[in-house]
Amino acid sequence: QLRLTEEEKRLLAQEGVTLAGDLPLTQAEERLLKKVRRKIRNKQSAQDSRRRKKEYLDGLESRAAACSALNQELRKKVQELEKSNRSLLRQLQELIKETSSKPAQTGTCVLV
Repeated sequence: QLRLTEEEKRLLAQEGVTLAGDLPLTQAEERLLKKVRRKIRNKQSAQDSRRRKKEYLDGLESRAAACSALNQELRKKVQELEKSNRSLLRQLQELIKETSSKPAQTGTCVLV
């Protein structure tokens, strides 16, 4: 008994062939059946390949979005640190200016 899937029956019909349900098949019928089954395997393989490619690209897009968000956070942190650095530099310059403009205090120390 020859059992054909709906897909195999459809493709055989496209080829213009109807196989009888009894065995054995002729060589031409076997070649056609193998050809149809190969087409089905190739179609499934192509679908699987497209699905894997889509999953891979979705993963890349997700990683790119995460990297972009992290990059934005780091840029903001850099700006905050640069602002803090400028403020600290101003304070340091003020302290240097204050200490350099005051006359040096001289004192006498008496040791007993």
